[in-house]
Amino acid sequence: MSIRICNLPFNSSFAPQPRARISSRSTRVFARTENDTQQQLNLSVLRFTFGIPGLDESYLPRWLGYGFGSLLLLNHFSASAPINEPQLRSEALGLSLAAFSIALPYIGKFLKGSVVEQRTLPEEGEQVFVISSNIGDSLKEDLAWATYVLLRNTSTIAVLISVEGELCIRGYWNCPDQMLKAQLHDWFKKKVDEIGLADVKETLYFPQYEGSSASWDILPNGTRSLFVQPLIQDINEPQKMDGFLLVASTAGYAYSDKDRAWIGAMAEKFRG
Repeated sequence: MSIRICNLPFNSSFAPQPRARISSRSTRVFARTENDTQQQLNLSVLRFTFGIPGLDESYLPRWLGYGFGSLLLLNHFSASAPINEPQLRSEALGLSLAAFSIALPYIGKFLKGSVVEQRTLPEEGEQVFVISSNIGDSLKEDLAWATYVLLRNTSTIAVLISVEGELCIRGYWNCPDQMLKAQLHDWFKKKVDEIGLADVKETLYFPQYEGSSASWDILPNGTRSLFVQPLIQDINEPQKMDGFLLVASTAGYAYSDKDRAWIGAMAEKFRG
């Protein structure tokens, strides 16, 4: 599937025309705590992390290089007997590999061409977690876990997943202050219909989103990256859509090629 990357500020003309408004069904807010959502689910696209706060796993090769390089030097200077030539060659090779591991994170950043900005939490906006009650419990659990993983392992601050017209909304959103939580699902569904997101048939990525259309006021202030992955029901019939997955971030160029591929694999879990 092709990906359209728009480097210009988003213009409402890029969005498809909104479809006819669908009569809203009775819904209720389905929310659970973080501990309840951390269950063993059938999601084989989870990223490996140590889960240590403040630890950036991308620098793991550097720390391994420092560790093994230090051990090689300690072994070299603690040897009492004369060191033969094969051992010197082995130590030189080991130190070369350690130096490469130390430099690997820098090389990765250089090849990417730019350093990804860190996300910041919006000063305005409400943190919400809403799931339609018209879907089964198994799908609710999958949606709850998928949105948690997206918020945890990427620069995302807001995620919205639509599956056959039913929504799961999580993260920071620009919601009305006085609206009851029981009405949030219908309000988001109305906004989705106004924007026409359900009619998107190709992947969209706005790495420099600046906002322009009033219909996109659901996004929190400060949103700079926007990625939309449609859920195609049948690859041979791209006109049949199951829904879409939308993620937003306050960091510019928040989603690399690897991130977008991973999010696409996550979206495949909800394709019919």
